[in-house]
Order: sequence, then structure tokens, then C-alpha cells
Amino acid sequence: MLNFNEIKNNYSFYQEQLKKRNFTLNADKLRKLEKKRKVLQINSETKISEHKRLSQHMIYRKKIYHNCDDFKNQLIYSRTCINFLKKKLEKIQNKIYKMLLVIPNIPHSNVPIGINGKNNQVVYYWGEKNKYNFSIMNHIEIGNKLQGFDWNASSKISGSGHVVMKGFIAQLHRALGQFMLDVQTKMHGYQEVYVPTIVRDTCMFGTGQLPKFKTDLFHAYTIHNNYKINKYNNLFLIPTSEVPLINLIKNKIISSKKLPLKFTALSNCFRAETNTYGKNVKGLIRNRQFDKVEIIQIVHPEKSEHTLEILTQHAEKILQLLQLPYRKILLCTGELGFSSQKTYDLEVWLPGLNTYLEVSSCSMVGEFQARRINARYRDNNNKKNFFVHTLNGSGLAVGRTLAAILENFQCSDGNIAIPKVLQYPYMNGMKFSV
Repeated sequence: MLNFNEIKNNYSFYQEQLKKRNFTLNADKLRKLEKKRKVLQINSETKISEHKRLSQHMIYRKKIYHNCDDFKNQLIYSRTCINFLKKKLEKIQNKIYKMLLVIPNIPHSNVPIGINGKNNQVVYYWGEKNKYNFSIMNHIEIGNKLQGFDWNASSKISGSGHVVMKGFIAQLHRALGQFMLDVQTKMHGYQEVYVPTIVRDTCMFGTGQLPKFKTDLFHAYTIHNNYKINKYNNLFLIPTSEVPLINLIKNKIISSKKLPLKFTALSNCFRAETNTYGKNVKGLIRNRQFDKVEIIQIVHPEKSEHTLEILTQHAEKILQLLQLPYRKILLCTGELGFSSQKTYDLEVWLPGLNTYLEVSSCSMVGEFQARRINARYRDNNNKKNFFVHTLNGSGLAVGRTLAAILENFQCSDGNIAIPKVLQYPYMNGMKFSV
């Protein structure tokens, strides 16, 4: 959430910045609401002050005259007026709060201005693409040939957008998740955390998934004994473990000496994908349930921009160790996520699909989420509390990385060569799929 005090002191600046994100800030409405809020705030405080004086005077009269019935009625009326003003003030404050909830973060100054993906900037390419002297397959064809995918079973069990993996494919999928966790914990110093995959709506509001992305989320309903759905259950399946990880610091004040905090988690992720058609969304590319390793850092504001570079390198390290060619993309303003100030996407090369595919998105969020969850740090020098800065990244999406391995490491004899870093201990010394 943006700082409203800063917005109302410079509406034109925020309108200009948000316009870069294709968002129109209704400054006139905010001005009117703020003007009403100020009037109600002053009137409310004046009435409360008058009520206190009246109450003190009544106590004084009671001591001298032992009778103050005439003041009682005045106090009752005064209290009624105060309650009325408080309700009106609360109503206006809620309107302002609801408007602020749907305003995205403003982009960082060095983010390229653009409307869509065509305006993203390629920072660099890493690795060399393999050259094949045989007809290559995509990961779906490879998985089917290895009898590692059971699309009929997944369709019967859960419908479209899901996958059942078996044998070698399932083992490789599991190995990848464990490998990614080990790299982030042992090499980069993240603390591993096991998190729930069902969270309260307040957690979703805290990280910015709600209210904007409500239709993209799975709402968790409960069913009573009479088989009626409880529609008032405010629980959601997580779209990423960023949600529970960031909420670990909700309403906390952290000593500046303990910063940065670094968390990682491997979890199921759930997204109500509506576009599940086309060659680039089939197989493991866009599923409603998938596994992902998330990396989170909670930092001092001065460290935020530098930490984004470091965190992105931590995600890149996985691709480098797996020897998967990829490119690093700086997203333009129109492509930024709702909460992000600046984002790098890592796109791995899939030769079978002849395309680059996002496997990681690393974002600098600033104090945007910290304001929503009231997460602060204690500055030991001036003994004041300030909002922390949060950063998040995928380290990586497991299914998409698996697809990249299947396509990049396919052999002419139909085998899949296993990357060296996975052979032992993750794949028990296996070098090939068969």
C-alpha cells in the first residue's frame, strides 16, 4: 500500500507515475474524501473536547449541589453526537482505505516505460543452446514416451490444468525441488520454512493478491453436515508461498541488527488459470497446481535495490548449476506485478517448443507490503520504527524447470541425460532416464 500522506501532498506526481503502469489515479475523488475526513475529524475532536469539559463540570456541580440531572441529558446528547460523527468518520476512512488497496506500487526510476512485453528489456543471455543432429521433441512428447505423464488420470481426478507424474519423471520432479532448497539454504543462507497452503484473506490482502486478483485465486469453502457450503469462510489456497512467508513478520517490530531476514519454502501453489489452451500453455507450462521454491528477503530500505540484484543471482544460480540456457529480462512498467517496483524475469530456453519460458520472477517491493501488514524495524540509532522493505523471487518453478531439463537434455536414443548436480545424491547416481 502506498503512503497516503505522500499521495495527498503530491497528487500530480503519483498520477504521473501510476500512468506509466496503465493505472488512472482518481485524485479528485481522493481529494473530496480527504476534505470530508478532515472536517469530520475536526468536528469529532471538538465534540470530544466539549464532552470532557462538560463531564468535569458535572462532577464539580455534583460535589457542591449534589444534583446534576440537567447535565446528564446534555452528556447523553453529546455522546450521541460523538458516536454519530465517529461512524461517519469511519465510513469515510474505509472508503479511502478501499481506494488505496487497489492502487498498485509505483515503478522504480530505472524501470523502462512500456505497455506490454514488447517493451521489456533483455539484460543478457547465459549459456549456449544445444545443437541437435536428430529430430527433437517437446517435454510433453518426451514425458509420454517415457510413460511419465498420465493425462487421462489427471483429467478424471481434477480436470484440465493438472498433471499426474509417474516413475522417472516424478522422481526427477522431486529431486529438483530438494536440489533448489539445498542451494538456497546451504549456499545462500536462507532459512527453510514449511508453510500452510491455506491462508486467511487478511494474508492475501497483506501481500497484494487481494482484492485485485480475487478471480485468479482458489477460495476454500467448508461444507457443513447438511452439505451446505459455508460461503463466509475467508480462506484461500496460496498462489505462491510468498504469501505465508511475508506474513511471518505481520505486526512485528524487528531489530535492525537482525536484518536481513531470508526465508525459503518449497510448496504447492494454486492458481485458477483460465487460459489453458495453445502450445505454450500445455503440459507443465501453465497448471492450476504446481510446485515452486520461493525466496524472500526482509531488508533495511537502504539495502533494497542492491538486494534485488543479489536475490536474482540466487535464482540464476539454479539455472547455471543445471546448465540450462536462459535470459534475464527487466520488465517494463506495464508488465510489473501489482506490488512490484522493479522486476527481473528469468526465462529458460525450451528447444522443443522453440521459445523462452519464465521460470523465475524476482521483485523489489519496497515498503508496499510492509505497510499493508504493519511490519517495521527498530532503528537503534534514533530509537524509531520504520517500515521494512520486502523482496521476493522464484528459486525456481519446479515444473517448468523439469520441462526445460527434459527438452534440453534429450538424447538421440530417447534417453534423458540427468544434469551432473542432480545425479548424486538426488537421483541416486542415475546418469540417464533408463
